[in-house]
Amino acid sequence: MFSKEESCILRQEFWTSFGKSFPRKWILYDTKLKGFSFKFHFDTKTALVAIDLEDDLENRIKYWEKLLALKSILLDDYLPEAIFEEEYYLDNKKEISRIYVLLEQKVSIHNKNSWQIVMEFFNEKMGLFEAFFEEYKDIIEG
Repeated sequence: MFSKEESCILRQEFWTSFGKSFPRKWILYDTKLKGFSFKFHFDTKTALVAIDLEDDLENRIKYWEKLLALKSILLDDYLPEAIFEEEYYLDNKKEISRIYVLLEQKVSIHNKNSWQIVMEFFNEKMGLFEAFFEEYKDIIEG
């Protein structure tokens, strides 16, 4: 068991290490589309990479419908394991729409032995999400 402070330090170490191991500028929030962002998530149980739609319902629906129209392309050409959830609830009970890829292995941000696996997963899967987005951005924002 880790104290809150120890956990915080480990999290900072992971993200610093990830940034040094894979030094590139990720799109993340810089999509130029309101409420449309890319996320890395790593905690004591799971690691995932996601597209999150967090804006008002009207905007969420607009982007969700565009992404559903592109679903077969995303699954066939980029991320066959992507999971589409129109209603996804964050830990704070906020409802968003999310498309994500989950790392199947059991990992924990508190276990440094799992860090390299997660970093490689993040780099590969986020790269694929971003490639998809760059290729189809005009359709998504259209």
